[in-house]
Amino acid sequence: MELRKLRQENEIIDLFCNLAEIPSPSRREEKVIEWICNYCKTNNLQYELDDYKNIYINIPATDETKDPILLSSHLDVIGDDSPVIPYLDGDLIRAKGRTLGADDKAGVANALYFATALNKRTDLKHGGLEVHFTRDEEDSMTGIKNTDFNKIHSKYVLVLDSDALGQCLTSGASYVMVDLKVNAPKGGHSGNDIGDNTRENAAKLIADLVSSLPQGVYYSEDEKVITSCNIGGIVSGDVKVTNVINTDAHATYSIRSSNKEKEDELIELMTDIVDNFNSEYEGIAKAEINFNVKMPMFEKNKDEYLPILFETVARKVGVEPEISSFHAGAETHIYANKTNAKGEIFSPYLIGLATVCNMHSASEYVDYKTMLKGQELLKELFEAYNK
Repeated sequence: MELRKLRQENEIIDLFCNLAEIPSPSRREEKVIEWICNYCKTNNLQYELDDYKNIYINIPATDETKDPILLSSHLDVIGDDSPVIPYLDGDLIRAKGRTLGADDKAGVANALYFATALNKRTDLKHGGLEVHFTRDEEDSMTGIKNTDFNKIHSKYVLVLDSDALGQCLTSGASYVMVDLKVNAPKGGHSGNDIGDNTRENAAKLIADLVSSLPQGVYYSEDEKVITSCNIGGIVSGDVKVTNVINTDAHATYSIRSSNKEKEDELIELMTDIVDNFNSEYEGIAKAEINFNVKMPMFEKNKDEYLPILFETVARKVGVEPEISSFHAGAETHIYANKTNAKGEIFSPYLIGLATVCNMHSASEYVDYKTMLKGQELLKELFEAYNK
C-alpha cells in the first residue's frame, strides 16, 4: 500500500504525517505550534498558549461528578530544519534520510486525534479531557519547566512518550551529576622530585579513587535497574607530557535512581569513600565530590488505580501490557514533583500508544498498525476511567 492511500483511509495516520512533515527542532517549534492552533480552530477545540507557547487543549466535562484526565506530549524532535518526507515500508513509516520525529509526534497525533473525536461525542458522560503539548523536551525540558500548572485540573497524567505499545511505566530514574576533583598541590618534576614522599601524582590518585567508587548497577528489583552509577570521564595531565607530577585531576559521574532511599545510600557511600581518601592523604592531597540534581526522580506512586485499570483495558483490546519502571528521564519526572490547580500532587505515567524504534536516528520508524491499536486502547481506557 502507498502511504498516500493509507493516509486517505486513516485520519490518525494522516494527522501523524502532517505533524511529522513539519520540522520542529527543540526551541524552534513555531511552525508546528501554528499548525496545531489552526487545527484546533478548524475542529472547534478550546485551546490556549502560555507565555512559553506551550499548548493547552480542554474538552469540557459532560458530567461534573467525574474527574478529568490529562494527555501530555512534546512538540520538539531530534533533527534539524531539513524537509521531512515520510514513506511507507511495509507496516513501518520512515522518513527519507533523516529522523522521522515519531518521538513524540506519535504521542501528539494520538492525543490530538482523540481530543477531536471526544469533542464530537454526545453519548459519553465524562469528567473532561485536558491535553498539554510542550516545547523543548529533547534538549533542556524548558517547556514542561515553564508550564503553568495552575491551568491543569487533572490529577492523573498520561505522558504519551513511551516507545512501545502497551507500556505503562510507573517510575523513572533521577539524574544526578557527580563532580569529583583531586588536588595534589606540590606537583614537581618526574625525575628530580619523584623520590619525595610528600608529593603525589593527582592522575594516579584519582585512578585509585575511581577504582574504589561504585560503577554500574548499584541496586535492582525484579531484574530491573533501580539505582546505578556511571563514570563519564577522567581528565588529568597530558598524555604527551611525562616529566610532570600532575597536580590536578577531574572525573564526572552520573547517578540514576527511581528509589530515593537507595540514591541517598549511594551518595553517602561515595561521600564516605572520598572522606576516607582525604584522611589517608591529609596534608598531601585533597579530593572534593559534589552532587548536582539535574532531574528529580519519578518515584512509584502508592496509588495503583490507573496501572491496574490500564492493564485490564490493554488485555481487553488485545494488547500485552507492560507495567514497569524505566531507567531514564521524561516529563513524568517534572509532573511527579508538581501540583495541579487544586493543589493535588500529580500522578503521572509514561504510556506507550505506538511502537517507535531507533529513536533519534535516521533509521527511526513507527509501526503504523500499533498507532491504530494505541488509539483503540486510549479510547477504551478513557471510557473505563469514566464509568
